[in-house]
Amino acid sequence: MAEEIYEEQDIYTLTDEEGNESQFELLASTEVDGVVYLALEPMDDNPDDSYVILKLVTDENGEEVLVTIDDDDEFDRIADLFEDEFMTIEYPADEE
Repeated sequence: MAEEIYEEQDIYTLTDEEGNESQFELLASTEVDGVVYLALEPMDDNPDDSYVILKLVTDENGEEVLVTIDDDDEFDRIADLFEDEFMTIEYPADEE
């Protein structure tokens, strides 16, 4: 019997401005200049291979929250970092 390895998944439940909740799986995280960024993949049945990049900040109540990146240059710089990282991952070949 083949041994199966299960990795623990980091799952985030995010709420949008309209109060809708969605679950996301953590793909990667990085820290740049003291700021933490997360690449999250939606866990819905959407076949689109997209992911979102959010920034971890501390709100006025001292709680850590994830926010969108409003600055285009900052977003492009972080997206490039994640894309470079994802390109170096070696995925196992599908076994038949």
